[in-house]
Amino acid sequence: MKLNEITDNPGARKPKRRLGRGIGSGRGKTSGRGVKGQKARTGVSIKGFEGGQMPIHRRVPKRGFNNPSIRHYAEVTPGRLQQAVEAGRLDAGQPVDFAVLQTAGLIKNAHDGVRLIGGGEIKAKLTLTVTGASASAKAAVEAAGGKVNVLILPKAEQPPRVRKGKRAGKKAKAAAAAPSAQA
Repeated sequence: MKLNEITDNPGARKPKRRLGRGIGSGRGKTSGRGVKGQKARTGVSIKGFEGGQMPIHRRVPKRGFNNPSIRHYAEVTPGRLQQAVEAGRLDAGQPVDFAVLQTAGLIKNAHDGVRLIGGGEIKAKLTLTVTGASASAKAAVEAAGGKVNVLILPKAEQPPRVRKGKRAGKKAKAAAAAPSAQA
């Protein structure tokens, strides 16, 4: 091997696209931009501009609110638990938690945890470990002789509650300044 024989791997260096080099190149005249005027120039950002008319994103009314700190729970009812026990997918003698519910096919994934909600009757004596439970569902399980353990997630595992708005920045600065003032 000689120094003049060393080359890159095939396809390692892609040749630069040569614009404005005649009609035969396929990228001549307007260099692939297709228009004259402002849009043909570089550094132009006129997305959403409608020639002075009020743009659609300002004409259309805004409705609703998406809460960034909302929790999404996988929901299970006592009736569905009873069906799973009768079908043999759940063992009444074993403790039931997220992993057991997932293998039984009662939930697909627990986004922020599993919540036991009311609905249906349960006869099996189950020991459940869930993130939350409604009062009626808890009463139904306990009436059947079961037990419901409600987990309280530590602060580190809980999704952060995000505050937006003008006052959010002021409160965050005040909270950050408070520990340093005490120290």
